[in-house]
Amino acid sequence: MEHHDSWASVPSRKRKLQEKDEGMLSFCMDELNQDLLERVLSWLPTSTFFRLRSVCKRWKSLADSASFKLACSEIPSRDPWFFMVNPHLNKWTIFDSAERSWNKLNHPPFLQQSSNSDLMPVAASGGLVCFRNESGDLILCNPVTGSCHQLPPAHPATENHSLHAIAMSTCLKNQQSYKLVLISGELTKLSCKIYNSSTSCWEEEMLLKRKVDDSQEFDSNDNNAVYFLSKAGNVVATDMQRSPSKQYSSIMTVKDGEEIAYFLSSSGTIVACNLTHKCFFEYPRLLPVFYEYSIDVVECRGEMLVVLLSEFFGSASLRVWRFDEEFRSWHQIAAMPPAMSHEFYGKKVDINCVGAGDQIFICLNSAEFFSYILCDLRTNDWVELPKCFMNGEAVEFMSAFSFEPRIEASV
Repeated sequence: MEHHDSWASVPSRKRKLQEKDEGMLSFCMDELNQDLLERVLSWLPTSTFFRLRSVCKRWKSLADSASFKLACSEIPSRDPWFFMVNPHLNKWTIFDSAERSWNKLNHPPFLQQSSNSDLMPVAASGGLVCFRNESGDLILCNPVTGSCHQLPPAHPATENHSLHAIAMSTCLKNQQSYKLVLISGELTKLSCKIYNSSTSCWEEEMLLKRKVDDSQEFDSNDNNAVYFLSKAGNVVATDMQRSPSKQYSSIMTVKDGEEIAYFLSSSGTIVACNLTHKCFFEYPRLLPVFYEYSIDVVECRGEMLVVLLSEFFGSASLRVWRFDEEFRSWHQIAAMPPAMSHEFYGKKVDINCVGAGDQIFICLNSAEFFSYILCDLRTNDWVELPKCFMNGEAVEFMSAFSFEPRIEASV
């Protein structure tokens, strides 16, 4: 018995090694100078930043420092968060693609004001999300830090036009500047207004001229694009668009200094607006007008892609398409397995999609069910995500916006 007591009182070699390792780790972190510590912590997933302040006084001070934000800005990219849209929730919900988990964020105090009670997200880029209320006010917000900024009103002339899209781009080098693009007018005469955060003002309204002969004048070098869509007509009608936030759905890509805007016309064709050359034209139709389908436009790796849910031959098909500029035709690059897509047949499913790198996040909604799918374009993997539960009930989200969770993103 005495032998057992003496044996138990002697720490094991394994425990000694663990204590030694933990002590060395603690010592190393404590001994790092401020600059090196900031660089190390800047590589942590953004979800851990919320806990930095509770570790110790030094880390709390570091988390709020300008030099730490600078260190974070030097991280090339972060796994995207998907900002989920449900106007009835009193907290924001995001899907963390790195941790494959649902998380909740508190509304910033500025957005909790009664005048902002009807805000809806309409665009996102970099680490920022843009909100719009029924009065047309635009507010930029960093969902991670809660910082907000209301933009000055656009020129009254723009407000009198029919607004088609709100697109956004961010300077990826420092996350300190951004542009917001408004596309408005009639299909025969479109115009564009751009807000530049570097100058804190709206630029002069730009008129876009329609190209008469699209097939001859199409420039295969026009790869930089702002993409947006609306749904109208019998095939993709506006009243079929379940999420108000997708009314001005848009994306922006930058390549070789050119920008082109795309939207879905009432006849079901994709209209391309070249903002650099101040003109617009139409792309060939993907499907005949009598087919029933739901469509959305996404950006992946700086390229415009179209996601199309269609029904024919007694089944449903969900596919991703790219436009081949050389042959002037659409080419399929990915397709959901038929066993998965057949579930949507006959249920009048509406899709709302957003791209992020090689991934496409797809919200599928109908009167009968809702589902969230993550498509990996590299592997053609289609994964149904687990439902998000609140108070024991699954929450239905109508759409999502993709952004990089960056504490250094400035409004």
